[in-house]
Amino acid sequence: NRMQDQKQFQELNWSGTFQAYLDIVAKNPRVARNAFQRIYDMVMEYGTEEFIDAKKRLIHYNFFSDTSFDPEDAIFGSEIALMKLVNFFKAAAKGYGTEKRVLLLHGPVGSAKSTIVRRLKKGLELYSRTESGALYTFDWYLGELNDDGSLPPYPAKLKTPRDGIESDWVPSPMNEEPLLLIPVEAREQFVTEFNQGRPPEEHIKIKGDLCPPSRYYYRELMQRYDGDWVNMVRHVRVRRLIFSEQDRVGIGTFQPKDEKNQDSTELTGDINYRKIAIYGSDSDPRAFNFDGEFNIANRGVIEFIEMLKLDVAFLYDLLGASQEHKVKSKKFAQTHIDEVIVGHTNEPEYRRLEDNEFMEALKDRTVRIDVPYITKLKDEIKIYERDFNAKKVPVHIAPH
Repeated sequence: NRMQDQKQFQELNWSGTFQAYLDIVAKNPRVARNAFQRIYDMVMEYGTEEFIDAKKRLIHYNFFSDTSFDPEDAIFGSEIALMKLVNFFKAAAKGYGTEKRVLLLHGPVGSAKSTIVRRLKKGLELYSRTESGALYTFDWYLGELNDDGSLPPYPAKLKTPRDGIESDWVPSPMNEEPLLLIPVEAREQFVTEFNQGRPPEEHIKIKGDLCPPSRYYYRELMQRYDGDWVNMVRHVRVRRLIFSEQDRVGIGTFQPKDEKNQDSTELTGDINYRKIAIYGSDSDPRAFNFDGEFNIANRGVIEFIEMLKLDVAFLYDLLGASQEHKVKSKKFAQTHIDEVIVGHTNEPEYRRLEDNEFMEALKDRTVRIDVPYITKLKDEIKIYERDFNAKKVPVHIAPH
């Protein structure tokens, strides 16, 4: 058993050269999926069941009721809402336009809106630990390479901040896809050659650009090697990426506060004042923390709790993030993101949105899914059995 654990640890902490990553992609192009494709594949992996209800053919997605993870949050009933939800992901995964929208779950209090989102987040965490859900990101090494052109072991020497010297290793702050390192002018040719002779479901696409810090290191290293990309990319260490909401990797959550305390740097990152002293400018990408919720949720999912309570200023960020897949950090160019944006809201808030013509742009960019109350007795019984079973409630509960 210990051997197995150790093997799993090594798999989850795999790291290697950019070339080794290209070999992985060649064997399994699915590691380069975008966030919507990953979520859709994750839901489908748990399988489906068809059933007839009131003469309608419905599909039940096992992902939402599977008790192998988070049995507390299993969702019973709500089939029609969940079917619409999965269809949204399906269309987005195929690139039919819904990937440019914000998904908004809307319904009365207690209809499992937050539970659905929590389930997606938990599912993604687990999925990123499996072989079929594997994905990768990279670190930069800024020091000198070994004589044979290989990277020194990681971390070469972790210096403490009080030495005033940073480590030579810098992770990609937004957990980016390593294929973005391929120069824009070479991408088309690379993708065409890669996809040749493969079935359509194995085709890859490279969308977007590196974030400001990575662009900076890319430029610096290109200058160090007189524009030799092959040497530059030796400074890159590709590693496996594991989503975790607790560690703020790939899963972000944003909760509005009262009007006075809202600050958009929470979404798009903030200046690191200690580093301005070192680098001398607040528009140097190294002196900025790209750690807003939008940044850290890159490649995964971001949840907006009570989305329509947001200040109008935030909604601009939201519009760019949904439509153009870009976020704007203070004093930096727009940064590409690849993530699923899910919000939830209740009835009165939504009515306020409908009456507010200033919100027209947001209304156009949301796909609303109504999550109604459950009306079937058999689903209701399952919920009570889950919430009030002998394990949780130590007293005898009357039947019916």
